[in-house]
Amino acid sequence: MTDLVAADIGGTNARFARATLDARGVPTLGTVRKYKVSDHASLQSCWQAFLADDDAPAPERVSIAFATAIGREVIKLTNSSWIIRPAQLADDLGVAAVRLVNDFEAVAHAIARLPLSDLPLLFGPDEAFPENGSVTILGPGTGLGVAMIAFDEGMPHIVATEGGHVDFAPLDALEGRILAQLRTDLVRVSTERIVSGPGLNTLYRALATISQAPVTLMNDADLWAAALEGSNPLARTALERLCMSYGATAGDLALAQGPHHVVLAGGLTQRMRDFLVNKSAFHDRFTAKGRFEALMRTVPVRLATHPEIGLYGAAAAWREKKA
Repeated sequence: MTDLVAADIGGTNARFARATLDARGVPTLGTVRKYKVSDHASLQSCWQAFLADDDAPAPERVSIAFATAIGREVIKLTNSSWIIRPAQLADDLGVAAVRLVNDFEAVAHAIARLPLSDLPLLFGPDEAFPENGSVTILGPGTGLGVAMIAFDEGMPHIVATEGGHVDFAPLDALEGRILAQLRTDLVRVSTERIVSGPGLNTLYRALATISQAPVTLMNDADLWAAALEGSNPLARTALERLCMSYGATAGDLALAQGPHHVVLAGGLTQRMRDFLVNKSAFHDRFTAKGRFEALMRTVPVRLATHPEIGLYGAAAAWREKKA
């Protein structure tokens, strides 16, 4: 057994938990402790708060998932003043070794080890992950996270990507008008401008401008509530368009990575699960790939539902490697 602390650091919240890994690298999480990033001046300050609350011997190993790109000398968190310098992080935290991963890289590590009971089927045939082949992972949040698992004789190899930043590709006349409207403010329109939490408001405002209809401007939280409730027709239309683009993007990424299996992840997808499955054109767009349509209908699409998938994945991503 390997003992460590797993951490999942986002722009809003930081989560920590003790974890143990069995011989196969499958984690078991202890008590999860959550802190607001804005309440702490630095990761070190938040870490000390966790250690004080945890009231246990300081750990030797820490595996951390960050909601930002990894691999730079200095990491600046989105929506936070925290600055992380990986080369000195182990010393800053007072531990022997640190492992750093991107947040969706951590999600991929989790999905590679989760039982199918935590990965319910949404579309397609109910099949296991391939012994040899890929699993495409994506999900909207603040942006659009994308990763891949490449299985080789059943052994998972995790590939972190920035696939959410590919160009947005309109597939009908209205989407062409939406793209043209967004280009009045943006030099380049990436997919995550549309398929993300803030993307709903982007679509809502673009549709309002295109239709020249009077609308009530709302923050993201209120707009999502109105769209899912159906209380605002234009918000509902924006949600329909987001789901269509989500399905098209999921299908494109599956084709690019190898169309074997797809897993959708993140709290936002779980929140709109019923609408996505029963009321949207997600799967129609997913399979609408011309000569490959029949193949795309054979690709299982699952939903990751583990409540602490970031922490679980950070623990699963542990390697004996110093920062």
